[in-house]
Amino acid sequence: RHAAGALLQQGVREVVVNLSWQAAALRGHLGDGSRFGLALQFSDEGPVALEVGGGIHRALPWLGPGPFLVVNGDVWTDCPLAALSLPAGSKAHLVLVPNPDHHPRGDFALDAAGRVAGDGPRRTYAGVGLLVPQLFAGCAPGRFPLKPLLDRAAARGELTGEVYDGGWFDVGTPARLAVLDALLARGELSHPSLAAVTAAPR
Repeated sequence: RHAAGALLQQGVREVVVNLSWQAAALRGHLGDGSRFGLALQFSDEGPVALEVGGGIHRALPWLGPGPFLVVNGDVWTDCPLAALSLPAGSKAHLVLVPNPDHHPRGDFALDAAGRVAGDGPRRTYAGVGLLVPQLFAGCAPGRFPLKPLLDRAAARGELTGEVYDGGWFDVGTPARLAVLDALLARGELSHPSLAAVTAAPR
């Protein structure tokens, strides 16, 4: 629900939702998306999730031929999604954030040109990025992670990123979700549309 609010706030209207665990409950809560102002399609991965790479690959027929926005359902952010753009020659552009306490080593470093590099301070992938379908060229349907595809793109100079120092929260666990809900309810994270969606029935 937090991601739905952020997308709505920033002009996104068409969303593909990957489903696996608790699929029926998510369908029941989200419906067709109209109460959030969204048009939803569901990509049901079955009882065993296909991981991030396999899940996106399965959803490609709904995503079209151009760049598409990926937002993990278990993060909250006020990152300006509509302002993200894909640099020339990049097959994926990632939003990176300062490393949270539970992930101190980070994921990726950037060079001065904004390309993912092997050296430098590593930051955490925020679960937000712009990808193109060509990133998945040669992939077979099934269960696989996204990270190896990103690593291959980085080795070819086709992976870029930017650092966002604003609001970002890794929900991740029920305990962290409860903390986020409390922060939003108290107005300590300023995102009106997210607060409205948070108040919706679960």
